[in-house]
Amino acid sequence: MIIGKVTGTVVTTLSHAAFKHRRLLVVQPLTLPGEQPSGDFIALDSTQAGVGDTVLVNREGNGARQVLANPDAPVTSVIVGIVDSLTIPSLD
Repeated sequence: MIIGKVTGTVVTTLSHAAFKHRRLLVVQPLTLPGEQPSGDFIALDSTQAGVGDTVLVNREGNGARQVLANPDAPVTSVIVGIVDSLTIPSLD
């Protein structure tokens, strides 16, 4: 699982049946100060998240398919939670 920030939405004219009635969102992983940021990715939303929300993302295919209750879904990233607050202890 990773924590990221939703930075955009994806609109498609055609999509797999497993994506029906679900939104695709662009997620930017959050990093600690001094860490190299990794690339943005697209995640299937299961929480009604929106642009600007901090989210918890399952980025493992089997776990993502279990969240969707669809063992045949072609998905690797699913937003499973909206983070209300986050506290990181001092790294001293």
